[in-house]
Amino acid sequence: MHPPPPATQHFFTGNYAPINTEHDIPLLDVSGHIPEALSGALYRVGPNPQYAPRDDNYHWFSGDGMVHAFFIANGQVSYRNRWARTPKWELEHQAGRALFGSFGNPATSDPVALGNHSGTANTSMVWHGGRLFALEESHQPFELDSQTLASKGHQSFDGQITSRCTAHPKADPATGELHFFAYSAEGPGTTGMLYGVLDQHCKVRSLQAFDAPYASMMHDFMLTQKHVLFPVMPLTISVERAMQGKPLLAWEAGKRTHVGVLQRGQPVETLRWFDTDACHVFHVMNAWDDGETVVAIVMQAEVAPGLPDEQGKPGDPQAMAARLCRWTFDLASAGRDFQREYLDDLVAEFPRIDERYTGRRNRYGFYICHASACPRDDAESILYDSLARFDFDTGQRQIYTLPAGDVISEPVFVPRADDAPEADGWLLAVVWRATENRSDLLIFDATDIAAGPQALAHLPHRVPFGFHGSWRSGEAATGGANI
Repeated sequence: MHPPPPATQHFFTGNYAPINTEHDIPLLDVSGHIPEALSGALYRVGPNPQYAPRDDNYHWFSGDGMVHAFFIANGQVSYRNRWARTPKWELEHQAGRALFGSFGNPATSDPVALGNHSGTANTSMVWHGGRLFALEESHQPFELDSQTLASKGHQSFDGQITSRCTAHPKADPATGELHFFAYSAEGPGTTGMLYGVLDQHCKVRSLQAFDAPYASMMHDFMLTQKHVLFPVMPLTISVERAMQGKPLLAWEAGKRTHVGVLQRGQPVETLRWFDTDACHVFHVMNAWDDGETVVAIVMQAEVAPGLPDEQGKPGDPQAMAARLCRWTFDLASAGRDFQREYLDDLVAEFPRIDERYTGRRNRYGFYICHASACPRDDAESILYDSLARFDFDTGQRQIYTLPAGDVISEPVFVPRADDAPEADGWLLAVVWRATENRSDLLIFDATDIAAGPQALAHLPHRVPFGFHGSWRSGEAATGGANI
């Protein structure tokens, strides 16, 4: 790989740096005891650029996706990683160099790339309808083989999803449906949005279009038993701005944050908009109905983390620090405002729950955080050193902190059994060991994370910083153990 432009070198150092090898490891060394009942596959994905970027506006968010799979069975763990061989990856692989500008920006793309698919499949993983997908919100879902991780390509689901789809669909545990949305559905910088539902067999059962108040990068949304909520925040998208050499994505502090609330099963014309002062949420923990109100638990920051303003100037790290926050919408009121209340003082991100409680009130939530309540200068970064378990009934928090310098990924919860009580199971997270420059898979008892991991599976190499993961239970998901 040629050296990256100076302004992007941060994303090519330490554990941000990509790895250039794909591995098949049939048996990882394990410390501690992996429960026999823990059987399935953990899939994680993150940016792993194949080549150095073309321009100084490159952002880590736009790197090629690489999928990492840990197959767990009979107290053992095997591992496999593969690039998502998207059309972008294939075109650049043939050329032997980067062809697309950051986020596919036509102003900085090679003419050879113009008009070609720029999807990266680098943000999250979902198992639905017996199929495995890597997602990123600017393109269609990208399918992979759940055992070999061989790429199967972008999917349109019988021509219904033709442009883009969220990286954060929500599965209703009662119906088995997968709810999804798309922003800028008519192209980057447009206000059109889509909201749809996939059934248990990956068939699109409904798809509706509506307009947002302005063109915004809408990374996540909320689903309850009765409602769907669409947050539109001042992280705006402007192709015109990008063509002037300014950021395609930028924070516009003068705009308000809007949230559209739609009753499930109703036409989008009935969608009701609430608004508040500018604030930002990348990730939602959960949401539920409470009488005439809707409650959402989110990771809120005052400014969008990691992204500049309209002129390309970096934001205030303190304002970019996200914390656990409750949003409350009074559907019985005639007003547009909604209530916001911080619940924890730790800088945190990547919230997860026992997903059997998606759309229903959860007592417990999990997230990664900085151990200190005082935000650091880089509080907007993903370099979190601790794992937390929050009890919403008592307001109490359990925490486990890694050795100095180590960094933990988003935790993924696995229930001990289908009928186990809420949050009774295991948390799985990948850790970068800074002094050894490699990674471990950590397995925690989710009821007592403060006790530390009960088992560790040791990789001989590192897993670069990534975003999201997904668990697939069952013996059918463990064929990788025989790599």
